Amino acid sequence: MDTTQEPSVVVTVPDSSVEAMASLGVPWVFRPLRLRRANREDVIRVPARLEDWLPPDHLARQIWTTVEGLDLAEFYVDIQVEDGTPGAPATDPLLLVAVWVYATSQGETCARAVADLCVNHVAYIWLCGGVSMNYHTLSDFRTQYGAALDPLMTQVVQRMRDAGLIEFDAHAQDGMRVRASAGAASFHREATLSKSLEKAQAQVQVLEQARAAETSDLSAREQAARERAAQERVERLTAAQAELPAVRAVKPADERGDARVSSTDPEARVMKMADGGFRPAYNWEFVVDTARLVITGVEVVNAGSDKAQTLPMLAQDQRRCGRLPHDWLMDGGFVTLSAIEAAEVEQRVRVLAPVPEPKDETRDRYTPLPSDSPAVAEWRQRMGTDEAKETYKLRAATVECVNAQARTSHGVYQVRVRGRAKVRCVALWVAITHNVLIWIRDAHAQTPPAALAQPVSLA
Repeated sequence: MDTTQEPSVVVTVPDSSVEAMASLGVPWVFRPLRLRRANREDVIRVPARLEDWLPPDHLARQIWTTVEGLDLAEFYVDIQVEDGTPGAPATDPLLLVAVWVYATSQGETCARAVADLCVNHVAYIWLCGGVSMNYHTLSDFRTQYGAALDPLMTQVVQRMRDAGLIEFDAHAQDGMRVRASAGAASFHREATLSKSLEKAQAQVQVLEQARAAETSDLSAREQAARERAAQERVERLTAAQAELPAVRAVKPADERGDARVSSTDPEARVMKMADGGFRPAYNWEFVVDTARLVITGVEVVNAGSDKAQTLPMLAQDQRRCGRLPHDWLMDGGFVTLSAIEAAEVEQRVRVLAPVPEPKDETRDRYTPLPSDSPAVAEWRQRMGTDEAKETYKLRAATVECVNAQARTSHGVYQVRVRGRAKVRCVALWVAITHNVLIWIRDAHAQTPPAALAQPVSLA
């Protein structure tokens, strides 16, 4: 090719691309570039002490300090290993609580992922302080300490109350439906559940007989794993059958024969979600102080309706805080006249909730009905005032924001555990973490936490 007739093509490429450009058959001029290139032969120097790995104001340090100041005695009750006795030492519950609070603050809900982070992320490594962490320890601790998590939640709320971080002008209540760890295809009628249970029981017998006769080609470990999986399926199907009466009880009489229960998570229920679809889910209930956004109440139910949750959450709020607020804000899903009557008369709180639209469009919904009790009549009239309407706006700006934060910041889109008791443990972790972060924020208002460290691999 006669290059004198054609202008040269100036191409800016690294020297590694010279051969590739030459193969094109086009005249070109190479222009060397000065670049910062990867060199994995370099020796990287890191602090020798774990204590030096994080800045003084890192969130992980602040969480550790906060958790360290709490009474965690109930987490130590079941530990049997003592100094001078045989057996491996138990992992300190203080460490596990701090790790799960920090993980939840980062939106990490998977125990396996947290176990990996305890090896590869400087903040988690610092929290562990040289203690190795495995998936099973983390997973079991998160869901098997409901009896200790509930008092811990109360303790955090009371500590924050004593520090002046909870106010009692108004508390707001709202429900949030969270997808369960089960699919729609796992829901079956009684006949299908019975057949599946018979097959599962037969499988358990076959495995046990093969082990007894020593005719199995599997190793002892594989044999035990299969037997355990088969037995767990029997237990889930048995639990599913036991849930059928509860499902039938809430259905109309003509639909009770169509009652279905999940064979994966029998306690989950199909609920209408925010996007309009129907999926297996649990209903999370939060109570929030509208002034500070502190969560003062948390519960998990498997009923899609919120109508039965007003009085239980009022009782819980009083138990955790020691008193009730002046105003109680809730949306229309909670409104029942009996609950309003009990809240106003027995609990002595002022209910702020929307008055349903009357069937008669000519009637003013804020005008008391002849059948209304004095408390209900007062509630109707109150909700027609500008003052009540203005105060009620706090509900959407507070508890709904907390629900949204639970989804976006704490990873609460779908739970990874099964059973209401375990799901409630996850909800408690979210509430405790949410409150601890507010505690840290307000206690260190002048020195906010440093930006969170990015994951760093030290392998």
